[in-house]
Amino acid sequence: MIAIIDYGVGNLRSVEKAFHFIGCDAVITSDVKAASEAERIVLPGVGAFSDAMENLKNAGMIEVVRDAIAANKPFLGICLGMQLLFDYSEEGGSRIEGLGIFRGAIKQLPRDVGLKVPHMGWNSLNMKEASPLFDKIPLNPYVYFVHSFYLAAEDRELVAATVEYGVRFDAAIGRGNVFATQFHPEKSGSIGLDMLRNWAALKPRISAG
Repeated sequence: MIAIIDYGVGNLRSVEKAFHFIGCDAVITSDVKAASEAERIVLPGVGAFSDAMENLKNAGMIEVVRDAIAANKPFLGICLGMQLLFDYSEEGGSRIEGLGIFRGAIKQLPRDVGLKVPHMGWNSLNMKEASPLFDKIPLNPYVYFVHSFYLAAEDRELVAATVEYGVRFDAAIGRGNVFATQFHPEKSGSIGLDMLRNWAALKPRISAG
């Protein structure tokens, strides 16, 4: 079963519908026990970084996320759900602490280069390495973005794809069974659904506690 973590942010139903469309057993849950016992975890999200961190804490889901990733359980972060995995965000002009699972910062997209912010629309991925998430996906596919902040990861080996939009930023990461995307695979047509299929097909390789 796939647990889609409900921590009071948007973009839950579209993720659930996408997984149902490809034949996966996926449920939206705010129950810590149910999420902890799920075989796979999805952390979606749109909205403010600070609010999301507070909501995640109040929902008791921080340890669920940490434990799933530490155990190498199949995990997928989407949009804000990817950003929260890193050290901090510069949203609001200050340093807002994230989960710190991976090293890196969330930065403001440039507003002085003639491009609209938020970045809303389709852009081509620059795939950096072979990744199970992109298995049998055509090179440089177009995927859908909605965001005002971007990831600058410190560990470049973590980065699976980048995108150009006023600045080159990290659009997908992957390590073990843990993947995350700045773009929305659930809104990226057949290409995005194929990525979700690839993730759902990952064999659990859960480490001993």
